[in-house]
Amino acid sequence: MLKSWKLKEIVLMSLFGVVFGIVYLVAIHFGNIWAGLIGPIAYEWMFGIWFIVSILSMAIIRKPGAAVLPETIAAIIEVMLGNAVGPRLILSGVIQGLGAEAAFAATRYRHFNLAVMMLAGAGAAVFSFVYGYFVSGYAALDPSFVLLMFTLRLLSGAIIAGIGGKYLADGLLATGALRGYAISRTKQGGAGA
Repeated sequence: MLKSWKLKEIVLMSLFGVVFGIVYLVAIHFGNIWAGLIGPIAYEWMFGIWFIVSILSMAIIRKPGAAVLPETIAAIIEVMLGNAVGPRLILSGVIQGLGAEAAFAATRYRHFNLAVMMLAGAGAAVFSFVYGYFVSGYAALDPSFVLLMFTLRLLSGAIIAGIGGKYLADGLLATGALRGYAISRTKQGGAGA
């Protein structure tokens, strides 16, 4: 998978994974406080935060694996820093990354516009929700509550991860820091956006 990658792409993707592993761990603590106030539904509206590195990385690198690998690295970092879920979180990261990756793979890694980014965020939400349904026992909950959870997570993935990831990538591009990456070549040529 990484044979066609340049060293700088691997380094950037890895850096994003580490940075967002820390961001994700901080988000857990924020979510814990919020959940104490409104209950476990609090996590659903913010789930997109945990999908964003896959969108950001893919928006910039635009190669197979650019969504699933940084999400996996972020999960590993989160576990190493002490996330209470433990090693099972790594599988969760892989699944979330695969959900985002699926949207880009469906376009054969040719389209990276806002709609595809939002679909990728939604894809991460769907994959993570299906995994969570079986691992976290959602089946024991009232079906209307499960539907609310799913809807909030889907919206969060599309908005926070999809729009947020695209916004972050475009912001980094505007600084000139991404010269030589696929995102800069596409913006110059106008194709595949």
